[in-house]
Amino acid sequence: MIYATSDLEKSYWDQGLEFVCGVDEVGRGGFAGPVVVGAVIFPKNGNIPVGIADSKLLTPKKREQLAEMIKKYAQFWAVEEVGVEVINKVGIGKATQIAFYNVVKKLKPFPDFILIDAFQIKNIDPQKQRALIGGDRISVSIAAASIIAKVYRDSLMSKLDIKYAHYGFEKHKGYGTKFHRDMIKLHGLCDLHRTSFDLAKFLN
Repeated sequence: MIYATSDLEKSYWDQGLEFVCGVDEVGRGGFAGPVVVGAVIFPKNGNIPVGIADSKLLTPKKREQLAEMIKKYAQFWAVEEVGVEVINKVGIGKATQIAFYNVVKKLKPFPDFILIDAFQIKNIDPQKQRALIGGDRISVSIAAASIIAKVYRDSLMSKLDIKYAHYGFEKHKGYGTKFHRDMIKLHGLCDLHRTSFDLAKFLN
């Protein structure tokens, strides 16, 4: 298991930047459901839960346990979702940027510096952020953001499975598994599906 560390955060704390924020998205590649973004600021030189790693490497039970610990020990945290209606209207790239911007704006005070997985956030000073490829395996704040975002989205998709029982959202959380593609072929598309993803090709 590769655990994320606070080394990057410490490097910015040492520069006098107190509120260093980690940001990550979940669900960008899914066929259905919202894209969700998490943001976490751990206190400078404060306690950080042990075992934080890229959410994709953790079991669901471990993610849920860590999400509660992260919320307890974080100085600030927030989650933002952007739904299918917006994704289908503006595309997943713009929808994700909306979620990035909105989640950071929820934080009070505004972060001194932002560490983000893979993407920079538009409409925020590029000098006050750093995009890191594989950031959720490097930065403890990014990894923590990925965990709270994934727990939130997985829970939401499990609840939606009750209403849209044919598609198996509880099982695959909206991603394009073979089972999900087969269910699209059998039952057609529902209003949770991202029609902007050209899913009609799976109907035949």
